[in-house]
Amino acid sequence: MAIPIYAGKLERTWYYSYRIICALIFLFLIGPILIIIPLSFNVQPYFTFTPEMLSFDPAGYSLRWYEEFLASQEWMRSIKNSFMVAIAATILATSLGTLAALGLSRAEMPYRALIMSILISPMIVPLIVSAAGMFFFYSSINLAGTFLGLILAHTALGIPFVVITVTATLSGFDHSLTRAAAGLGANPRVVFFKVMLPLVTPGVISGALFAFITSFDEVVVAIFVAGVEQRTIPLQMWGGIREQISPTILAVATILVAISILLLTVLELLRRRSERQRGLTPS
Repeated sequence: MAIPIYAGKLERTWYYSYRIICALIFLFLIGPILIIIPLSFNVQPYFTFTPEMLSFDPAGYSLRWYEEFLASQEWMRSIKNSFMVAIAATILATSLGTLAALGLSRAEMPYRALIMSILISPMIVPLIVSAAGMFFFYSSINLAGTFLGLILAHTALGIPFVVITVTATLSGFDHSLTRAAAGLGANPRVVFFKVMLPLVTPGVISGALFAFITSFDEVVVAIFVAGVEQRTIPLQMWGGIREQISPTILAVATILVAISILLLTVLELLRRRSERQRGLTPS
């Protein structure tokens, strides 16, 4: 929004100062990402800018690290594992989280605050504590070092995001619509699938995207729970940094950034669609 023409000197000073402060904070947050992306095109096996790169000499840039990533069986297996685990964990987290949010949205639900705090506890408890607890628990039931154990662990981390987003969507839900549908003879299944679910779908999809990103980028729990055959992309990157530093890691990081930007773009489009459906002007 442009500054009004009647604004005083102090207001104009704060107007521009506020934008400069926001720009500096934004630069501070995305600075590491902005550095990683050009470094992934470095022709030399270094994590620094070469003189050729600084002078924008085409000879200093190359796609060799992306080619190495695509040609590596280990990297391809890890990205396959990441997508398989993330998709399975997202489906479970979305289903369970949506059911939990629907239950918590009912006024007659007892101990709602207590149940809500338990459901979102994986977001509050330090991740290293959750990972250690999951390791000892899954080891006792022979799930450590298995795909099922890793999927269940990532499901536990993704459920809080689904619960929060769906609960927020249901907070503005007009329950008179479900009562009207029931009054017209619709059974509970029809009311849910034909009335409630279409209206809360943006919140469900938003929670699913958050759950997917959480699972796809997670490394701490994977270190504790995953075995050799369950190495995901973040775990492979962590192992590569410790064992053999290669700019291939930067190429993979750039690809992950692109995937995250794509998912967040979809999330923003869904948010705007939800606002339009509720008769609000998208912000």
